[in-house]
Amino acid sequence: MRVKVGTCGWSVRGGRKAYYSYFGVIELQDTFYRIPRLSTVERWRADAPEDFEFVVKAWQGITHPPSSPTWRKAGQKIPPEKREKYGFFKPTSEVFEAWDTVKRICETLKSKICVFQTPPSFRCTEENVRNMRDFFSAISRGNLVLAWEPRGDWYNNLPKLKEVLEDLQLVHVVDPLKRQPLRITPIMYFRLHGLGPKDVNYRYKYSDIDLEKLKTYVLKLEGPEEAYVMFNNIYMFDDALRFKKLLED
Repeated sequence: MRVKVGTCGWSVRGGRKAYYSYFGVIELQDTFYRIPRLSTVERWRADAPEDFEFVVKAWQGITHPPSSPTWRKAGQKIPPEKREKYGFFKPTSEVFEAWDTVKRICETLKSKICVFQTPPSFRCTEENVRNMRDFFSAISRGNLVLAWEPRGDWYNNLPKLKEVLEDLQLVHVVDPLKRQPLRITPIMYFRLHGLGPKDVNYRYKYSDIDLEKLKTYVLKLEGPEEAYVMFNNIYMFDDALRFKKLLED
């Protein structure tokens, strides 16, 4: 199995060119906060090494309602009459158009994975499950592998979560030091946000023991062809580089 290590965002001082010298894959956060111009995306692809891989994080307009703090962080404002039409995989023309744009970005970057991350407020309800089924059954995936990181009370409803993952053919995104994936797929995708009682603890720095446990877990997986290990904490550059070197050793 091939293990790919990187970070969620450009974590290396010196920008993109410096990042390329350390890692062969990035999970773009830019595409989550704002939809970039296609010309910008074309430049990212042209400037990167040919074998460098971009994973696209889907725009928050698909997954997060405009009331989410992530919208304020992005400085984006939605007209009042449109606010109820975004987020939570609502089967609206606005959400479907957003997906078409995200898919075009993936194609331009020659990406093979698109990650959807939902907030804890996206709860395990009949309405939200129905939204997901309507959305994922209607969109064109092309050759993309679609991965989902649920948060919140979905983990109090594991049978339903597993059913949704399997029915919609989604890669289950987890931190394997905290939870076991409910689906073993040819491509596994792990996001590490720091350890602690909550879903995220960005100030956490992974210890050598943590990274050894992570290495043991990933390398013992049977079935997958590839595993992505993407760090998303304050110390993500150092932690990802240490883990990469641990695998090489």
